[in-house]
Amino acid sequence: FRLALIQLHVSSVKSDNLQRACGLVREASAKGAKIVALPECFNSPYGTQYFKEYAEKIPGESTQKLSETAKECSIYLVGGSIPEEDGGKLYNTCTVFGPDGAMLAKHRKVHLFDINIPGKIQFKESETLSPGNSLSMFDTPYCKVGLGICYDIRFAEMAQIYGQKGCQLLIYPGAFNLTTGPAHWELLQRGRAVDNQVYVATASPARDEKASYVAWGHSTVVNPWGEVIARAGAEETVVYTDIDLKKLAEVRQQIPILSQKRCDVYGMETKK
Repeated sequence: FRLALIQLHVSSVKSDNLQRACGLVREASAKGAKIVALPECFNSPYGTQYFKEYAEKIPGESTQKLSETAKECSIYLVGGSIPEEDGGKLYNTCTVFGPDGAMLAKHRKVHLFDINIPGKIQFKESETLSPGNSLSMFDTPYCKVGLGICYDIRFAEMAQIYGQKGCQLLIYPGAFNLTTGPAHWELLQRGRAVDNQVYVATASPARDEKASYVAWGHSTVVNPWGEVIARAGAEETVVYTDIDLKKLAEVRQQIPILSQKRCDVYGMETKK
């Protein structure tokens, strides 16, 4: 099946972001994509100073547009993420819609991006956001898909549990920056893919040098052998790749780590 990642240029005008995002989703569908993913924070500039202003309830304006577009195109649409307001708290939330427009999953970013690299970047999502407390998967006729948002990709345990639960594709809408992007963006994706013998896809916003937070871009797809099979540059674009589950089966047969795990010695489990 064909997967499309939309590397969207995000502006400060929400209505414009929504319109262009849905237009690119339609374009991806017309080119045969069955699963389409938008980037993290696709309807809003990324930054703690913006989250409250741009936050919405779910369902709300942005998720309604996603639902309508998924139904119109008859695709599975991974709606990147948006700032969500619920019960007086804010979350960084990814919604997924099926070909009938129904919401199949809602993933709130579990690991908040609180980092301090002296002289490079300091950022603290927890100043305004609350963390999610659950893992999120959804089924398609092609395969089961596990969801994470950006910083979630650094936590190998989460990906391992998705693999244990039968996911063959992990999708991470994310917005790494010009410090962590060149250092770790591709490395983490290849690590999660090889560790769990799954496809890993990341959808980033396009790079905007004038933004207060400059995204790395380079939306990527990695196969279960750890090879990068599709990659964007920094500009707004749509990345396409054909996901071959026969390749996944071959890798697992050749190096059968899933059956060789020593569950009598160690294990991984979800607490909630």
